[in-house]
Amino acid sequence: MPLPKYNLPRLKGKIIALDGPAGSGKSTTAQLLARSLGYVYLDTGAMYRALTYFALKIGVPPSDGVKLTTLAKNVSIEFKTENDQNNIYINGEDVTTAIRTPEVTRAVSEVSAHRGVREAVVAQQKEIGKNGNIVAEGRDTTTVVFPQADLKIYLDASVEIRAQRRLLDMGKLGVSTTFEEQVEDIKRRDDFDSNRRHSPLQRAKDAYYVDTSNMTIEEQVEWIINLIKKLVK
Repeated sequence: MPLPKYNLPRLKGKIIALDGPAGSGKSTTAQLLARSLGYVYLDTGAMYRALTYFALKIGVPPSDGVKLTTLAKNVSIEFKTENDQNNIYINGEDVTTAIRTPEVTRAVSEVSAHRGVREAVVAQQKEIGKNGNIVAEGRDTTTVVFPQADLKIYLDASVEIRAQRRLLDMGKLGVSTTFEEQVEDIKRRDDFDSNRRHSPLQRAKDAYYVDTSNMTIEEQVEWIINLIKKLVK
């Protein structure tokens, strides 16, 4: 069901930031929310995935923080909306599908944990969002990238629900995997992201918590829209 478009003048220049673990629904929710509000959608996680994909392509290992930091400072990462889809390019190459492979998924947490990498990518993210009118999502979006966001939301769901969602996503991409593999991968990523030294995944104190386990994507978007109407004056 298509979501309605909202014209809310009082939202002009605002920043809406969503955080949460893998499979919580934040990417699709943020993209649909941005579309409904006429905002720019910033997928911060996709930027780290794009960098990871490019590093693997040219032979830079996920453990080499020095080379990865240099790479992060010199590559061009940009988003383009094409046919209502948010596509991501690195150095002019469309990597929208390529960044979702298991190889990239396994490596992205280690790549994004390097301090120099995060500083370089966060600087790009702040530049993209400097004029507001943006819905940004990721794992440190409410705590590091946009701590001044006008609305902060933390989406979560059970490991089993998130694994099932990831399994469906992988199937759409033609990637063969199992539910058990996705459960283990999500547990691994949760542990890595929550315990990394630089910009760990955590819920901002002023973020609204939403358990999406029993919510459709449309219900998630509507919940946030209703919250916006109540809060943003």
